[in-house]
Formats: sequence, structure tokens, C-alpha cells
Amino acid sequence: METKDYMVKKPHVLVLKSAGTNCDEETRIAFELTGANAEIVYTQDLYTNKKKLERFHILIFPGGFSYGDDIAAGKVWATEIKHFFIDKLKQFIKEGKLILGICNGFQVLVKLGLLPALNGKIDQSVSLICNDSARYEDRWVYLKKCSTKTVFVNDLEGLLLIPVAHTEGKFITKDEEILKKLFKKDQVIFQYVDKNGKITGHPANPNGSVRNIAGICDETGRVLGMMPHPERAVLQTQYPDWRRNKIKSSMMGSTIIENAVNYIKTTLL
Repeated sequence: METKDYMVKKPHVLVLKSAGTNCDEETRIAFELTGANAEIVYTQDLYTNKKKLERFHILIFPGGFSYGDDIAAGKVWATEIKHFFIDKLKQFIKEGKLILGICNGFQVLVKLGLLPALNGKIDQSVSLICNDSARYEDRWVYLKKCSTKTVFVNDLEGLLLIPVAHTEGKFITKDEEILKKLFKKDQVIFQYVDKNGKITGHPANPNGSVRNIAGICDETGRVLGMMPHPERAVLQTQYPDWRRNKIKSSMMGSTIIENAVNYIKTTLL
């Protein structure tokens, strides 16, 4: 008997859109390719309750240049959310749901204080600042998984190969103690490496991030932020040498997205 699509329970994914975001459409498609229902929603529609956050299982802060990166990348959007929506985000996390911030979305989460949220404290203790090169960096990078703390990397083995595209991606911490805690608590999820998995400098580390940090999670493991773009690496044809070499599926950005979708299917549906 053929299974009808409408009979299958699917995770509901909310891709937030604000002035200046420009990766929402490919993010929506990436999640739908993995078997989720994804919808692009304007932030203001959540503020006014035109759309209900409670309906969704996964919340995505996508890449782009929200509010033109005025003041600092992600700062205006983070401030807006902090004043209008932070309590609902806290409840969303308490309910066991997932949040992913990609590039500008990562910048928003750290300035909002949802990452790393050490000891559950929501305030800013890390940041993402201008690249050491003082220019926009747009290239494919290798990532090494440093920890299994987050559900987004459950099935990830070996290295990832996905693109970066940013000007303010250098990860820094308020002080050395914060940095030590991130590693001690296994909240550093990704580091930039070369093709052999070795920690090295530019161009493998595109921005000069301290300790090559490319992504971190909160203490629950259900909020993840990363500068590289997994949604731009879900199809073989998105890779620069796809005609010559078939990329291993385990190295693709789709692995991160699939883990998120599968987690919701097995825990909340």
C-alpha cells in the first residue's frame, strides 16, 4: 500500500526572515530535501502572533546581512529579538526543540547571549568580529568535529567540506577563562582544519578565529551556531569539482540538517 505524504508526520521548520537576510530560500529547500516541512516567516509575524512559534520544532536564523550589519553583524536583529521575543525563545529551548544559527544567524545568537549561555546565563560572552584579512572571505573549508555534545552532529564522521562567506567571522571570547570553559564543557563543535585534518592558519582558517573555532553549541546541545553554510552543501552539484570527484555524503552539509530532522522525528513526533 502506498504511503501518502500527508499521512507522514514531518518536523516543522521555521526559517526566520528579517531585513537583509538572503539565505532563507536555500535553507528552506535544504530542510525540505531531508523530509521536513519548512516555512519562511518574517520576524515581525512572530512578534504580532500572526505566526506561532509553538507550531514549529526547529528554528533557523539564516545567513545574510540583517539590517545591513549596522553597528556590528547581527547586533540590531539580536537587540530587536531580545526586547520582543526572548522569553518565547527560552521556552522553545526548554521544550526540547532545536535552534540553528548559520553565519549571520550565528552572529545573532552570540550577541543575543543564547550562545554559549554558560551555566544557563544568557548574556554575551563571545563575539564574531572582522576577519584578520580585513576582507570578505568566500571559499570552501574543511571542518573537524570536536565534540558530540550537540544533536546536530550525531552521525558525523571525519571531516566536513562546506563553504564560508563572511566579513565578520573571527570568533573571540571575552577572556581566556571563557575559552577554557567552552573546551572543558565540550561546547566547541567545529574547528577549521586543512584537508588532512590539521589545525593551521589562513586560508584553512578563513578569519583568524581563536583556536580555529568555527561553531559552538549551548549546554543543552540543542542550540548550535556556525559560520560555514551547510545549506549550500546539500547537493553534489553544489560542489566546485562535482564533475570530476563525487563528494562523500558524510562530508556534506546535509549531514547536519539530516541529524536535526531525525532528532525531531525520534524525540518529539
